[in-house]
Amino acid sequence: MLVITGFYRYRFLVFIFLFSLIATFLLKFIFSSSPKLMNFHGENYQQISASGFKKDTKFTSASSVQKTVLENGLTVLTKEVHSSPVVSVQVWYDVGSVYETPGINGIAHQLEHIMFKGTKSRPVQFSKLFSALGSDNNGFTSYEQTAYYHTAEKDKLSALLELEADRMENLLIDNQQLDSEKRVVISELKGYENNDKYRLRRALMRSVFPDSGYGLPTAGTVADVEKLTVEQVKAHYQQFYHPDHAILVVVGDFQTQATLERVKSVFGKIPKSGIPTTSVKSPTPHIPSSPVVLREPGAGKILQMIYPLPHLNDPDIPVLGVLDYILTGGKNAYLHENLIKSGLATNISARVVGLREVGWYDLSVDVADDQDLASVSNSVKSAIIKLGETGITLERLERAKKLLIANVVLNKRDITSQGMQFANDELIADDYEYTKKYLEKVRQVTTADVVNVINQYFKPELAAVGFFEPQQNVKVNSGSSAIVNDEVFTDEVNVAAVDVSQYLPKIDKNGNNLTVNLPLPQKLTFDNGLRVLLFADPSSPTVTLGGYIKAGKEFEQADKAGLAALVAENLMSGTRTKDTLTISKIVEDRGASLGFTALREGVRIQSQGLREDLPVLIETIADVVRNSTFPEQELGVSRQRALSLLKSDLADPYEVANRKFIQSLYPQSHPLHIFPTQESLGNIQREDVLTFWKEHYRPDRMVLVLVGDVDVEAVRSLVDAQFSDWRVKGKPPVVEYPQVVVKNKGVRINSVIPGKSQAVTYMGYVGIKRQDPRFYQALVLNQILGGDSLSSRLGAEVRDRLGLSYHIYSNFQGGRNVGTFLIEMQTNPEDANKAIATTRKLLEQIHNQGVTTTELETAKRSLISEYNISLSKPEQLNARILLNEVYGLDTLELRNFVQKIQKVTQKEVNQAARELLDPDKFVIVTAGPEIMTAHSK
Repeated sequence: MLVITGFYRYRFLVFIFLFSLIATFLLKFIFSSSPKLMNFHGENYQQISASGFKKDTKFTSASSVQKTVLENGLTVLTKEVHSSPVVSVQVWYDVGSVYETPGINGIAHQLEHIMFKGTKSRPVQFSKLFSALGSDNNGFTSYEQTAYYHTAEKDKLSALLELEADRMENLLIDNQQLDSEKRVVISELKGYENNDKYRLRRALMRSVFPDSGYGLPTAGTVADVEKLTVEQVKAHYQQFYHPDHAILVVVGDFQTQATLERVKSVFGKIPKSGIPTTSVKSPTPHIPSSPVVLREPGAGKILQMIYPLPHLNDPDIPVLGVLDYILTGGKNAYLHENLIKSGLATNISARVVGLREVGWYDLSVDVADDQDLASVSNSVKSAIIKLGETGITLERLERAKKLLIANVVLNKRDITSQGMQFANDELIADDYEYTKKYLEKVRQVTTADVVNVINQYFKPELAAVGFFEPQQNVKVNSGSSAIVNDEVFTDEVNVAAVDVSQYLPKIDKNGNNLTVNLPLPQKLTFDNGLRVLLFADPSSPTVTLGGYIKAGKEFEQADKAGLAALVAENLMSGTRTKDTLTISKIVEDRGASLGFTALREGVRIQSQGLREDLPVLIETIADVVRNSTFPEQELGVSRQRALSLLKSDLADPYEVANRKFIQSLYPQSHPLHIFPTQESLGNIQREDVLTFWKEHYRPDRMVLVLVGDVDVEAVRSLVDAQFSDWRVKGKPPVVEYPQVVVKNKGVRINSVIPGKSQAVTYMGYVGIKRQDPRFYQALVLNQILGGDSLSSRLGAEVRDRLGLSYHIYSNFQGGRNVGTFLIEMQTNPEDANKAIATTRKLLEQIHNQGVTTTELETAKRSLISEYNISLSKPEQLNARILLNEVYGLDTLELRNFVQKIQKVTQKEVNQAARELLDPDKFVIVTAGPEIMTAHSK
């Protein structure tokens, strides 16, 4: 379950963040290439036209949204999208933290958790039911809404409707359920406490809205959650969870009339509440006369600023959205020029939050270590005022508008994102077409409009300011570490598989063969070794481009660790004919994106845009990959940002646990052992960057994948024009991965990080590679063990029954080379040892006793459904095609994956459990509060 405390990029307004939320949780891979391999980011775009590419494309919906209101008040939004055989089902409730007061802060969030615990007629963890249906599901709580969403194969639509109707009316709330889930929520809250920015924003928002629910943390506070009673939670449920306080959204491959009849039959019988919708008084923001200051252990200086804004239906909101992009949208953004290039800061993020009664502009700056917080704060205020005084150029205005519009269009291509947009628009703005109308108004924004909102809302005295002043710098050795003896103490764990079939609604039986007729990508191989794969999808006038260059971190030496990332980050810092601002301008003027990220085994290219922008993307990629010059000034800025990120990582329990875990598994001679340090980053010179680039960026080690509205011959001609004369000499560099000898006895390590309230534990050991014949058995095994944070064995026992962890999951990570098997969990420090001991017991039981037939079939259905759903999302489809090629798999793998999962047997999974899981050999690393040392002795 999630709590949305604010909404970052895709930047416009609160609800656009929902697309970011979905992308984060849906763009996942059960088997990734190496630790941290799939953490991607991207930014940037150009201006050309070529034959074969349509111009002036305007995004249009495949079909219109239909709004229906049942007699009991339930609002139903439906939209047919027949491009893939999947559906998204969502229920949004008109309740969030804004309706709370001190004393019960967090009750909406707590209730959201309870909604997964079962109903009177189905007293079973609902995530088990959803998993059995193969639904990708979750929920979240925000200021003015609580929502539950699913994406599943279309034959599960009726079953999902029935389950959502059941928990709307018949939720089971008792002391046992509440007590166990309280522990989980408290663990979640303390996990947020680990984040310096979260703590500062919480204090700053409370100062701006001291007498309003808008000033309360959406997740709640530990003190209030601890005191919540069953009676209070029941009363909250009975007040808000009714059809006349809810919106049901169905988007995907279905027939509207038949679906509406089904909706009426399952939801129509739920009585209307008769309770008036709760109104919230519009708050009057309070601007503190002096900054809110937190002096606590942390990694770096942080500046946060809150400028109060009007509610989302105010006519100034579209103008403010454009201003946001002018200030912080890309390398050419105004504040990027004033803060990042000048060395005052290493990162800037911002958002316009627009809600029913109020809004605000939330600006966050990672301030450079050698800068004064007050001075940077004054610089930000002065820069914004100066922008209003000097005026906005038409070029800057149009770039911001295109970026904003393109981000909205490109990030609502999948049905889940579309459903979220419609629901949020209807619930918060009372108009499911709000976004459409908003974009129409954005197109009409003038430079004078932008100047007016600067003068009205961004006067220096209107800014509420917060400073985070770190009181203890985290050392590069990740704090103190200790190797401790394991003390096993746990009751016998409950691993009996719950037969959920008796609680499942009836479903069709033909949902597992959706890939039989799936088209296969077309592969083009050029004379210089460059490979291009094309997957035509005309359902949207967009294109998603992915790429891979074998120039990853595995080629680094320890004394210059971080080199591969500096090279990738600076590809767009300048070429022989263009400087960095020109490159960024070319990209951003089109409203498209392009970015390069160094991973362990290679550099990932990510880009998206409208179909007519593809020539621009291809030419820009060719230019920066082939002609980069790596200017010294840009390298210096990147190095400073890398040092700042390193400092932040070494204060992050997840990053520290990951680093210690990997370095404990692999010897110093192994490529995976190497991580950047302050010294290694300082050793890197421009000559090193140029040498690395020349050696590793080669056409015979590059793959491009295009998914979208593309023409094969036009792409062939374009790629040939940009890449055919790219020639290199000699054989490509090769790195040797030495064989890792697994130790006979496991190791337990604790790393203490000052100022943290939650412990993060990584446990596991060496895994397998993608080409291992046991790969598919390992996927099924992992799904049963910890592939789902609620319905798996680990989730059901450690999280759901015992309430020891906010999240726990397992994963086999590997690519062309052997990777790791790991289990990750976040716990209260006092629960860490029990959670680890329980996990070990579960591992021993699955290692010795294997899995059940019911678990096997459920896991296979879940994996197949997850796979089919992923193929309906352009980014995930692109990534699967790309990684299949990178890992040396046949193009048929895209179609045959489902059949290979179907063929996995119980005997094979049990054999994999015996071969791949031996908890006695595990490395266990815990990073977090100092109390961990005491609790581990």
